Amino acid sequence: MPSSNRGAFGRGNGTITVIEEPVMRSYRRRAKVVFYVTWVITAVLAATVAASRWHPIIALLAGIIAGYILGAAAGVIVAAWPVLRAIWWWTPETILTGSLVYGWIELADHTTLPIRLAATAAIVGIPAAIRPVRTRIHQATWCLVTRHRIRTCFSEFIITNRTGSLPLILWARPTPVGERVWIWLRPGLSIDDLHDRLDKIAVACWATAALADAASASNAAFVRLVSVVT
Repeated sequence: MPSSNRGAFGRGNGTITVIEEPVMRSYRRRAKVVFYVTWVITAVLAATVAASRWHPIIALLAGIIAGYILGAAAGVIVAAWPVLRAIWWWTPETILTGSLVYGWIELADHTTLPIRLAATAAIVGIPAAIRPVRTRIHQATWCLVTRHRIRTCFSEFIITNRTGSLPLILWARPTPVGERVWIWLRPGLSIDDLHDRLDKIAVACWATAALADAASASNAAFVRLVSVVT
């Protein structure tokens, strides 16, 4: 199962697992099924449509080629989903780090050292001096931390499905008393699994308490988790 305190793409001595091998194998099997199903269905439909304009043999070949291309694309997406999900987990941090590095490079290319130091001091000092800005930054930082702490909860003691795939941690927003995180549960999990472990979730999120409720009246997979700090 994915975990922030284990190995890169498998187990190793002293390494950290982001995606466990059973999860990768499960998604590779799904990718093969998706590839063949998409290939056959697309080939039949495309050949049927093309046969009204082209020779049946040409239409069949065109359908097979189109089905193969679409099937391969669908299979690649399914096989790569665990990796894409890991990238999604770290998207805010990646964008923030990339923006800072890019901004510093651009600043270095067009300004002198004193100007760069003054700009850096302003970027750091102004938010630190203005309390509303400092508060917003503090809240945003804790939203990022809480997303990862909740992901750790699922990987350590909440996950219950056979393949070990984690729910999709969507987005987080600050509240007057903590953070609110929206989650898309995977098959094998329900909101009751969260209710039974709210005390452990609060500990993992460094919060006083944790609350969970449905985020949608029509979809039980869409839930909302709130960490409360008093």
